[in-house]
Amino acid sequence: MRTIQFREAVCEAMSEEMRKDETVYLMGEEVAEYNGAYKASKGMLDEFGPDRVIDTPISELGFAGIAVGSAMNGNKPIVEFMTFNFALVGIDQIINNAAKIRQMSGGQFNCPIVFRGPTASAGQLAATHSQAFESWYANTPGLKVIVPSNPYDAKGLLKSAIQDPDPVIFMESEQMYGDKGEVPEGEYTIPIGVAEIKREGKDVTIVSFGKIIKEAYAAAEELEKEGISCEIIDLRTVRPMDHDTILKSVKKTNRLVILEEAWPFGNVATEITYQVQSQAFDYLDAPIVKINTADTPAPYSPVLFKEWLPNHNDVIKAVKKVLYK
Repeated sequence: MRTIQFREAVCEAMSEEMRKDETVYLMGEEVAEYNGAYKASKGMLDEFGPDRVIDTPISELGFAGIAVGSAMNGNKPIVEFMTFNFALVGIDQIINNAAKIRQMSGGQFNCPIVFRGPTASAGQLAATHSQAFESWYANTPGLKVIVPSNPYDAKGLLKSAIQDPDPVIFMESEQMYGDKGEVPEGEYTIPIGVAEIKREGKDVTIVSFGKIIKEAYAAAEELEKEGISCEIIDLRTVRPMDHDTILKSVKKTNRLVILEEAWPFGNVATEITYQVQSQAFDYLDAPIVKINTADTPAPYSPVLFKEWLPNHNDVIKAVKKVLYK
């Protein structure tokens, strides 16, 4: 099987769907002439032309609103935000229009639209460019939220998102676009709302998603040397969430650690914790531990940023805590 970059997987997913369906198009800042801020739309302007790969002004509220109206009228726009930090400017269109129009119109309108772009931190970008918004959007009925962690999942899930009749938030990472992984050349999709066990284990379950899951893999490698077996679940989709896969794993390992790149209050890990304690409390042999960023805005200083962001050592400590070691 061939190996391609994350950005190439995203580009392939969009291009394949645009070839199949003329109502699918891409719009956003620098997606056309510049081939995308992260080169995730490289070559698409040449293939599909300026009517379907559209450079927009720096006005997220404006082009998000245009895309919502376009989707209500039978098109399937893909909206790229240079970062979801900038999507805050257009969040009213996403939450108050895209997510609600099916219900508010009594089913007369649907909104098949994908809002995609990078989320969370990307190194030394400071407080206003390093925020994770998965739980914000997942808190909104009517939105589906996808956060892939590798090229294979990114392509299969993005194709499913584009085909979906409802609005989907598709969150990537600036630090994953160069990641490489095996991706088949043939047609495939991955169903939305299905988590995957990336590593089998018997002593503790670790749940994570997005780029931060790499720290769980690194921790599991180190812990294996000490005879500790970690089962790692990649959520892939935050909403709808695959509770069954998590619960089945916890009932096997009896311990749960959740790793998430977000602030500690009211996040995805909080929801997982509630679901597990309410449905599998008797299987737990230790309190659930969740690992998050520090409860402050992201610092600019590299030294402080290293302390702010969770790493594999934090995962190792959490695993040993639930194992009482």
